[in-house]
Amino acid sequence: MERRARTLKYILVLLLILILSIVAAASIGAAKISLKDTGLILVSLIPGLNRFVDVSRLDPQDIVIISQIRLPRILLAIFVGIALASAGVIFQGLFRNPMADPFVIGVSSGAALGATIGLVFIGGAGLLGISTTAVFALIGALTTTFLVYSIARTRGKVSVITLLLAGIALSAMLGSITYFIMIFKVSDMAKVVFWVMGGLTSASWSSFFIVAPLITVLVIISGFFMMDLNVISLGDERATQLGVQTDKIKKTMLVMASFTAAVAVSVSGIIGFVGLITPHILRLIVGPDHKILYPTSALAGGIALLLSDTIARTILMPREIPVGIITSIIGVPFFLYLLVKSKRQIFKV
Repeated sequence: MERRARTLKYILVLLLILILSIVAAASIGAAKISLKDTGLILVSLIPGLNRFVDVSRLDPQDIVIISQIRLPRILLAIFVGIALASAGVIFQGLFRNPMADPFVIGVSSGAALGATIGLVFIGGAGLLGISTTAVFALIGALTTTFLVYSIARTRGKVSVITLLLAGIALSAMLGSITYFIMIFKVSDMAKVVFWVMGGLTSASWSSFFIVAPLITVLVIISGFFMMDLNVISLGDERATQLGVQTDKIKKTMLVMASFTAAVAVSVSGIIGFVGLITPHILRLIVGPDHKILYPTSALAGGIALLLSDTIARTILMPREIPVGIITSIIGVPFFLYLLVKSKRQIFKV
């Protein structure tokens, strides 16, 4: 009961921060819209609540800017952040190492190669409203994940060490292929580099309505394994003694986390440090219990990426920079600071 109350308290605080962040992000941009008008427009878009607000006096252009341009990007940023952070919690718990992130098994390299192929050789409108780049990025990420699992799997069991080594090796190879294509197609190099740096410039309602349900389902299903992850964090031998089917649970959660990260990366490009730092910060705040850490890290990841994307699209207006640059600039120094200040906590698993 106490744990449930703590979890609810943290979630309510994070939800409040998230709502305030959405309103602030929606009001900021090349077209300045007041916080009051932004709030009214956002409420008018919520079924059931729209009857309590009157937006007839507002500028129709402001309504279009928020509802059709800014809001899809804001919501997509939140869901991508949720996906990366929740996947980060799972990877750190499974590897019993807070230094792990969703890309340790080659998800990012596979997505980068797939996106490069889509950008350079295919082009076109894509599938079901999703760009060709996103489709090929998803295929590349999932294919790489499958290859890494196949290499690491021996007699039905997956070795974590072999998994990591296979991920590193495949990442190096796929990265080399990506760079070769970039050199071979110099005219398309700028597009590839911009995608690899991560960004949400192509956000739309169609991409959101495809990606958001997938991420929601994957995150919710993974949440049911958090008690098992708590036990696995004690060590495989101890987990087996307590009746947890470690190999089966590990395999299931690795697949779920990799697929979650792959879906996010397919629409956002490579965005680093959200899945690495967010779970670590929340672990210092809420503790190592994954039943609390998982939902709070997911919400914090959504907030972190939303704020980072808002900075990315406004700091050099009217120009825009890839959000991956912002997450790295903010994330690296902050992570190094935490690393120095809390060495003992970082390596306690």
